[in-house]
Amino acid sequence: MKNGRMFQDFHPIHCADSNFIAANEDMFNGDPATDVIHLSEYGSIIFFIIINANAGSGAATITVESCDTAVPGTGTAIAFKYWSCTTPDVWSDMATATTAGFSASGSDNMYAIEVSADGLSGTDEFVRLQCTETQSDAVDGAITCIAGRGRYVHEVQGTALV
Repeated sequence: MKNGRMFQDFHPIHCADSNFIAANEDMFNGDPATDVIHLSEYGSIIFFIIINANAGSGAATITVESCDTAVPGTGTAIAFKYWSCTTPDVWSDMATATTAGFSASGSDNMYAIEVSADGLSGTDEFVRLQCTETQSDAVDGAITCIAGRGRYVHEVQGTALV
């Protein structure tokens, strides 16, 4: 068993590596989307956007796309829930974003975006986070995610990437 229950209950995913974000010192440049995550074995996923330094007023609109395949063939914007954190560990109340998303900006901020597998479009089983740069000042940070509420208990989770 990998380090206790953590890997049974949660599945951390490096969903925005250098194939998706060209440079973490300008993470929104080029309007990156994360890798497409397969949610067939999970009830939900939480994406984390960590913004460290901001060279000015860099910002991006954050949306979530429900996808029909891993390619994806069709990406449909969906509503989702999110929280923001502007201090090390004090989170805002939950907010609901429409398909238009919300703006991520500032310095030393963190955002948590929750997507329920039940909230995907139609029969879709895949999801990705889309960042569309709205102000081109360099933003230093990273994006990652954790899949949870596994539908089946496994000692070691399989991959959610395809």
